[in-house]
Amino acid sequence: MSTTTDKIKVIKLEDLAVQIGKEVLVKDQSIAIFRLSNGDVRAVSNRCPHKDGPLAEGIVSGEYVFCPLHDWKISLVTGEVQKPDDGCIQTYETEIIDGYVYIGGLG
Repeated sequence: MSTTTDKIKVIKLEDLAVQIGKEVLVKDQSIAIFRLSNGDVRAVSNRCPHKDGPLAEGIVSGEYVFCPLHDWKISLVTGEVQKPDDGCIQTYETEIIDGYVYIGGLG
């Protein structure tokens, strides 16, 4: 992994399957990265706020991921859990540069 102005290179875009999550470790944080069917790439904390389910293993539908443990529906855009459940996860900025996915906002 390398850095470019507080963005960290994490994976080649071509190595990220469409609608299949991928876990990466960045600065000791487990992050789930998703390449959506519309081409967007989203990165979020890899733990569901309910029971710490691994979101990278969840099912992707549109701009949402469903936690593999209890099926909580979580927005990959805002990090918010869909009602009637409550909670929110951290989202991260993503950018594609020269065919690589970079993550920002890791503070």
